[in-house]
Amino acid sequence: MRTYHQKKIVTIAAWALPFCIVGLLSSGCSTVNQGSNVLKEEMVQPAADAGFIEHPERQSRPADLPFQKVWIKPGFDMKAYQNLVVAPVNTQYVLELDWMHKLSSANVLGDVKKDTAELAEYFHHQVVKHFKEDPLHRFQIIEHPQQNLTSALRLELALIEVNPSQSMLHALSWAGPPGTGTAVGLVNKRAAAFEGRLRDLKTGEVVATFADRDSQDAGPIDLTRLTWYGPAKGIMERWAQQFVQIANRKPGEVIVDPTAFTLRPF
Repeated sequence: MRTYHQKKIVTIAAWALPFCIVGLLSSGCSTVNQGSNVLKEEMVQPAADAGFIEHPERQSRPADLPFQKVWIKPGFDMKAYQNLVVAPVNTQYVLELDWMHKLSSANVLGDVKKDTAELAEYFHHQVVKHFKEDPLHRFQIIEHPQQNLTSALRLELALIEVNPSQSMLHALSWAGPPGTGTAVGLVNKRAAAFEGRLRDLKTGEVVATFADRDSQDAGPIDLTRLTWYGPAKGIMERWAQQFVQIANRKPGEVIVDPTAFTLRPF
């Protein structure tokens, strides 16, 4: 039989356990923040080349940038450019994904295409917004470029992979009991990927290419509103922020992902 002292210890331990767990999770998230590029490399595999970048074989994994594949033309100097044009985001490669072709309902497919177009507009808006709000004003965003515009770069982006939101898959009864169903892999990934290139607007020459795949919150509950690509919006915003950070990067500065994964159970 337990003594009063033993019962008191058990009670205190039971009361303190949730706080210990929270502390451990917080510590784990801190570790992710400190070494996110390393963790991302281990936990998020790069997407296969989609074809938007003409010479993907020239790309490599940089240690000082948050993107998984990068190529920069030898001798390219970004400081020589003051203006930036952000082209509409290409969705051709997303619309060619295999899972999308398996949709049996024309109405559902129509909704997917509509949400895809809206997501591309959101990505474009986030990139423009973050450059315009950049306190250093590294680039002047040009909305309607002229052909004779000098010292200007054109940022061209293509979405090549976006996984549907968990809430939408459940709404369509695609995700059955835990661990089953053809959509479980998509739910667990919650990933998005893009390919991009920088082009000298005057000469038309591509001076840099880059690609990345990233994952959104790995939490057990998805409270995203019922759209196909709700979880991807956080990834889009993170990419937009990183574009600005790279544009403002000082020599030798390392740009990392703020988090590879965040734990958000509620």
